[in-house]
Amino acid sequence: MFDLMIIGGGPAGYVAAERAGSKGLKVVLFEKKKIGGVCLNEGCIPTKALLYSAKMYEHAVEGEKFGVYGDNIRFDYGQMVSRKNKLVRKLVGGVNMKMKANKVEVVEGEAVIESRSDKGVEISCNGEKYTGKNVLISTGSEASVPPIPGLKEAGDVIVTNREILEMKERPESLVVIGGGVIGMEFACFYHGLGTTVTVVEMLPEILGEIDREISTMVRKLFDKKGIKFHMSAKVTKVDGNKVTFEKDGKTETVEGEKILLSVGRRPVTKGFGLENINVELDRGGIKVDEKMRTNVPNVFAAGDVTGFSLLAHTASREGEVVVNNLTGRNDIMRYNAIPGVVYINPEVAGVGETEESAKKKGIAYKVAKLPMTYAGRFSIENEGFNGLCKILIGEKYGEVIGVHMLGNPSSEMIYGACMAIEQEMTLEEMKEVVFPHPTVSEIFKEVVFSEFK
Repeated sequence: MFDLMIIGGGPAGYVAAERAGSKGLKVVLFEKKKIGGVCLNEGCIPTKALLYSAKMYEHAVEGEKFGVYGDNIRFDYGQMVSRKNKLVRKLVGGVNMKMKANKVEVVEGEAVIESRSDKGVEISCNGEKYTGKNVLISTGSEASVPPIPGLKEAGDVIVTNREILEMKERPESLVVIGGGVIGMEFACFYHGLGTTVTVVEMLPEILGEIDREISTMVRKLFDKKGIKFHMSAKVTKVDGNKVTFEKDGKTETVEGEKILLSVGRRPVTKGFGLENINVELDRGGIKVDEKMRTNVPNVFAAGDVTGFSLLAHTASREGEVVVNNLTGRNDIMRYNAIPGVVYINPEVAGVGETEESAKKKGIAYKVAKLPMTYAGRFSIENEGFNGLCKILIGEKYGEVIGVHMLGNPSSEMIYGACMAIEQEMTLEEMKEVVFPHPTVSEIFKEVVFSEFK
């Protein structure tokens, strides 16, 4: 009898397994593909490895801005892909070592929930039966494939985030259907290597829930760099390597050697027996409460399968909430300080309320913003680019409710803003924090002192 059975070895599953194992629970983890899930094998890690290679190439090409000159600067796409694969193997191996160290039994194969009774939940996998007191469902998500005429007939011209990572050669041209985070990261990567990139987005602006002022700045920046954007454009069909869309009442067509489909992701809720124990769904994902409990006793869900916050770090924290409650610590999941990062060059990072979300919720706020160049370190390392840091303060209590940035290294600084929001720091408390000098993080203090008076 296992204390906890976990279906899905992504960030929610393997983090929960590690935490539970370290606390002495008997744990079995089922994974039908590779441990690490989409994030480690087909998403977060491999894309960032490629983006960093492109960033290094871009820095080399633009080295003269910093007084550094090089001859015959070039890149090897195949070597970039090989390095990416090597990093993924290394990190997958690291996760497997953590499972062994915490005595987690890992079973490779497709698990199916067979039944639930007073004796526990029964799961079958590879012809074997497993019984446990508790189950955590963390089956993740998969790329959404809209019913666009001609998609299936286009064959291998169409790629999702999975197939594009396995390409052996760089395409000369790429059409990206969907200007969200995934679409923009790949657009940035391939454009940086010389690919002609066109982005077709149905919404009026790219990057979805990102602060609108910053997302507009990003689009204009990459438009100047050469990426072609078609906003408020609805794709009506695909014909081979041609994408047809409607925009402003007109029909237009663009062509690409490859077409990247990046219109979002959907929870994986079929194929593993949810219906056998009558787990309730909500808007395509598994419905859970603040402790990640489903409507079925002793059955939990975490990660993308809930359909709420499809981010690896959200999934990991949700997995921790499950284990904490199973081991005697009263814990709840909070979503008010979940950071979001877009790993393009320059980076985008944000946490908490945007101006748009605050207005929608009726939250009264004050806003202040400054170019990132107000931090000396940023000016040193980012020649010819200003960036932006925006901070939102609740009008009633003066607490930090949102922080949004455009500029490197936003991804490495946003955690400070997360802590400020999580701890409900006020503007005055933030002013008392000592930041190291010179660092880009000083921009936080520059904004609160210069703009909130």
